[in-house]
Amino acid sequence: MTAILPGVVDEAERLLDQAQRDAATLALLGGVAIRLHATEVPPSLDREYKDIDFAVPKGRGSHVDKLLRAAGYEPETMFNAMNGKERMLFLDNQHGRQVDVFVGSFRMCHEIPFGDRLAPGARTVPLAELLLTKLQIIELNEKDVRDTVLLFHGHEVADHDEDAVNGARVAELCAGDWGLWRTITGNLDRCRQHLNDYELPEPDRERIHGRLDAVLERIEQAPKSRGWKLRAKIGERKRWYDLPEEVEQ
Repeated sequence: MTAILPGVVDEAERLLDQAQRDAATLALLGGVAIRLHATEVPPSLDREYKDIDFAVPKGRGSHVDKLLRAAGYEPETMFNAMNGKERMLFLDNQHGRQVDVFVGSFRMCHEIPFGDRLAPGARTVPLAELLLTKLQIIELNEKDVRDTVLLFHGHEVADHDEDAVNGARVAELCAGDWGLWRTITGNLDRCRQHLNDYELPEPDRERIHGRLDAVLERIEQAPKSRGWKLRAKIGERKRWYDLPEEVEQ
């Protein structure tokens, strides 16, 4: 296997290529995944990437452990022993980078389940899950807004996964979890508010704004579960999100 590459996007693609040769299901998350989907990146939406995030199906952690070790990464042995059923960490000490592997679901401020949504051979998680994992953070930062704007710059909202953000999937998950609904809708609105921060042609800006609105509309129109309605009565009087601990390197 070739050595770890200095470029984050190039390195992510190297690992994906190796997973494909090994017939392993390994799907990118995060900003690098959004970048791979972008056929065009306006200068105002371009950014540098620091780390690589992957998702694997439940029960497949040992396979990715073997793959990443062979690719030159050092496992965080203690962390992986304690958390390996849900999350694993691997270090690229040469470039000072980290690879995060989420097993079965993405769990930070909220849990985003993958279930059977990780298709063999797919290089990223579906766009709906990409959006949700970006916007589930309670303290949204600028790079997450920028990535979300880039995602909607190149992809429409539909009720399927074919090169589109599956609004039905986003709405389904938000309709079953009031806390997730509260965070996702708030962050979508925040992205709308900050859209003018990025230098874009007016037709692009209008298109992105319309797509953000389309997702919000689907979320609001989806019938809510009984659990959602019960939790909504409590509202923000009780914390609706987790505060994940930072992993010391």
